[in-house]
Amino acid sequence: MVHVIATDETDAWEREALTALGSGACVAIPTETVYGLAADATNGIAVARIFEMKGRPRFNPLICHVCDIAMAQGIGEMDATATRLAGRFWPGPLTIVVPLRPASGISELVTAGLSTIGLRCPGGPSRRLIAAFGRPLAAPSANRSGRISPTTAAHVAQEFAGTDLIVLDAGPCEVGIESTIVKVEDDRLVLLRPGAITAQELQAATGLPVESATGAAIQAPGMMASHYAPEAAVMLNAVRCPPGAGLLAFGGGEGRSRDEASIMRNLSAVGDLREAAAHLYRMLKEIDAAHPALIAVEPIPEAGLGLAINDRLSRAAAPRKPE
Repeated sequence: MVHVIATDETDAWEREALTALGSGACVAIPTETVYGLAADATNGIAVARIFEMKGRPRFNPLICHVCDIAMAQGIGEMDATATRLAGRFWPGPLTIVVPLRPASGISELVTAGLSTIGLRCPGGPSRRLIAAFGRPLAAPSANRSGRISPTTAAHVAQEFAGTDLIVLDAGPCEVGIESTIVKVEDDRLVLLRPGAITAQELQAATGLPVESATGAAIQAPGMMASHYAPEAAVMLNAVRCPPGAGLLAFGGGEGRSRDEASIMRNLSAVGDLREAAAHLYRMLKEIDAAHPALIAVEPIPEAGLGLAINDRLSRAAAPRKPE
């Protein structure tokens, strides 16, 4: 059964989590972005359990979580640019994709056969746990594949009810959407997934141009066309809510019709994009729990953090392949 342990009470959470990880089990960990389903990245059987629990396609790579730059350097080829990014944004919501070291010891399941690896250093209890464990943790979001990502321990417990899983509870995630993913190349950075760290911040930290990824090849997590999806269908850029639909609102509502919504949640009544990102997955889950056939989403500005929010919403609204 799911066992939720608060990380702010005693050190028992660390002992239990270390025991589970050492045995090859998964542990749900809190990060500033979303809760992750973590396992020993050097243990192929443990990593396979992540895929099994999530029902995740094998061609979708996993992010490898480290406790510091030194651990990252033992796994990936961290050149001067990657090291500069890590020094500026770690611990924090940035995943850096670099060439994989041949003798890294990382399971091939983590990289999905790619010659690169995505590295991130989370803060808080998860960083402490990784340091104590002494090995990196592979950790995608702690939800069934393609579903809405969890931003609280309760979300994880509900998603995996009836499963033997330790969930470390550090409260709601501060950022609320997955990390920015950037690939370091010789003379540029390639933005593989937008997030809280913006392209402008990446460019300012390195002096290099930041380009968006092109092509359909999956180079990092979160690049599948249909992802982060609720049970209901999703309609974007709605200025009028269809009768009976759930409504994910944004801002004060000027010039918009909300009266016929069966249930409404407002990402930010004052139009604050950071507040909207932090509320996104929780509010999608709350609307979806009311079982509307459709969730209408009001327009979100395509600027700054709005790019990341719209990226997640466009994937939630994408056509879904039959299971």
